[in-house]
Amino acid sequence: MNILTTTTHLPLLGDAVEALATGAAVLVLAAIVLVLVVKRILYVCQPNEVLIFSGRRRLTGDGRVAGYRIIRGGRGVRIPLIETVDRMDLTNMIIEVTVRNAYSKGGIPLSVQGVANIKVPGTEPLLNNCLERFLGRARPEIMKIARETLEGNLRGVLATLTPEQVNEDKESFAAQLATEAEQDLNRLGLELDTLKIQNVTDEVGYLDAIGRKISAKIRKDAQVAEANARASAAEQKWMNTREAELAKISAAIEISVRENERRLADARTKRAAMIAREQAEVQAMMAQAEAELAMQDARIEQVRLQLDADILRPAEAELKAAENAARGEAAKIVEKGKATATVLTDLASKYRASGAAGRDILLMQKLVPLLDSLAGTMGDLKVNRLTVLGGDQAGPGGEERLAKKVLRYSEEIKAATGIDVPELVKKRFGPTPG
Repeated sequence: MNILTTTTHLPLLGDAVEALATGAAVLVLAAIVLVLVVKRILYVCQPNEVLIFSGRRRLTGDGRVAGYRIIRGGRGVRIPLIETVDRMDLTNMIIEVTVRNAYSKGGIPLSVQGVANIKVPGTEPLLNNCLERFLGRARPEIMKIARETLEGNLRGVLATLTPEQVNEDKESFAAQLATEAEQDLNRLGLELDTLKIQNVTDEVGYLDAIGRKISAKIRKDAQVAEANARASAAEQKWMNTREAELAKISAAIEISVRENERRLADARTKRAAMIAREQAEVQAMMAQAEAELAMQDARIEQVRLQLDADILRPAEAELKAAENAARGEAAKIVEKGKATATVLTDLASKYRASGAAGRDILLMQKLVPLLDSLAGTMGDLKVNRLTVLGGDQAGPGGEERLAKKVLRYSEEIKAATGIDVPELVKKRFGPTPG
């Protein structure tokens, strides 16, 4: 009985197992199909890219209507048969920018080499411009367009700068170039990350000449700086020497000042002693002088008394005697004057009475002293012969009349004055021969 029951249930168990296997297979197949379907419509966006779902219209951030939607990072589901999906790489594109023989300001051709980092922007509205221009294009093509744009901007910026400005300040040149290029790249929907100028050369040797000029100026400045440094060192050396000498002189002056102060103190001490000694000597001399003065006063009094006795008294006596004698002499002179006046009065009366003869006698009286004076200047003069000539006694007998007059005049002179003219002439000049 049990055996029959077991045999009856075996086919039923096999059917169940088969049904389970079939269901599992269907489930697995359904899962695989689902995975394949999800894989075809589900897109995952990496951080360095954007997904563009094209096919449905939408409103962009700047108010435009676009037929695509953008996903940056994360994932998105594509609507089958309606949308298509494109990927846009956001990584940097390194572009070498090279311009040869581009004319700078002043007409000097320059060659410039630089490197730029450009990328597709990840935000709107620049991303919209990029998608409209470069969606579906390869990166080399995008890089070519960006390179040509940068080279054009580079030539434009070079035309506004001199070679010196380009060569000396590359950072400023690169900044100006980036400013100019960024506007054009933004219109294209590209973003400029960095721009560096690597090298600036020219084929005419202008920059080399500038470099040599700058090198010469640097060498000159270095030589000038070196000369200034040597001069400064020499000046500092001599200043130090001068300071040392001044210090020595100051020390010597200080020593001299101290020595002079010491000598001054010694001199003041000695001066006090010398003043005291001199004062004592002066006092002694003053005392001696006072004693001498008293003695001289006594001597003066003695001399005065002696002079009074020896000179004044006799002088007074002599004065009185002289006065008396003078009075006597004066009396004599007065009497003699009176007598002389009387004589002269008589003589004048006789002179007036005698007429011309009296005048001649008076003339002879005056001539006799004159003759004595004249004869005294001649020394010993010997008269051999005396001849009397008549000056105005013209006519015969003139000499005789003149001789008689001379004899008469001599007699009258002798009678009036007591002077014998012939005798006087004889005494003076000696006797006349025969």
